[in-house]
Amino acid sequence: MRNIALRLMYVGTAYHGWQVQKNAVTVAETLEKALATVVGHPVKCTGAGRTDAGVHAETYVANFRTTSRIPCDRLPLAVNTRLPEDIVVREAFDVSEDFNAIGSCLKKEYTYRIFNSRIRNPFYVNRAYFYPKRLDETVMDRAARAFEGTHDFRAVRSVGTETRTTVRTIYYCYVTRSGDLLELKVCANGFLYNMVRAITGTVLYAAEGKLTAEDIPRILDAGNRTLAGPTVPPGGLYLTKLWYEDERLNG
Repeated sequence: MRNIALRLMYVGTAYHGWQVQKNAVTVAETLEKALATVVGHPVKCTGAGRTDAGVHAETYVANFRTTSRIPCDRLPLAVNTRLPEDIVVREAFDVSEDFNAIGSCLKKEYTYRIFNSRIRNPFYVNRAYFYPKRLDETVMDRAARAFEGTHDFRAVRSVGTETRTTVRTIYYCYVTRSGDLLELKVCANGFLYNMVRAITGTVLYAAEGKLTAEDIPRILDAGNRTLAGPTVPPGGLYLTKLWYEDERLNG
């Protein structure tokens, strides 16, 4: 039995997230059906993480097991002909028996994009959060950096998937601007449900003057979701980088 890892990317607008669900179309279900037609048997994919409904992935890793002997260099093209245009398998690799796309992942980077202009741009619909009031990226960056380090992040998660602990380590969290496009990038060893979207909402609260960067350690210590900012819409969120010991899967 081979263990194969896939590097893929997808636009999440049409899907109810990655994870297979009974009554909704998901990325995993769509990919598994396409893979099954190629390898000739049912397939179960393990993904690098649970992206929510409407969230995108510029890079994503999934693995599955198969008895098929199709060479890895031929697999992406074969699967892509059976996938919709908004999901693309870029590469496939034979990996070790114990490789697991989520368990073997060392850290992840998410990027949240905000289109900050008085006039909206139709090309950013479901791709960036339209915010017409001018934002000060310096204030936002200072607030974002206050999330760095090892903390209990209960204050910036929504009730959802249960986890053993809400402590995570954020390696970097910062905001940059390029013209009208603002990007918040955050890298951590793991993320809680809606954590990046809640962090972004809290950073926006700082820009709106509703709190300061100095308030954020106190909010985290309190662990109270109501003290932090709102959960911003999913369309601006992208999974942008993954790290593994197997460097072929990084990027």
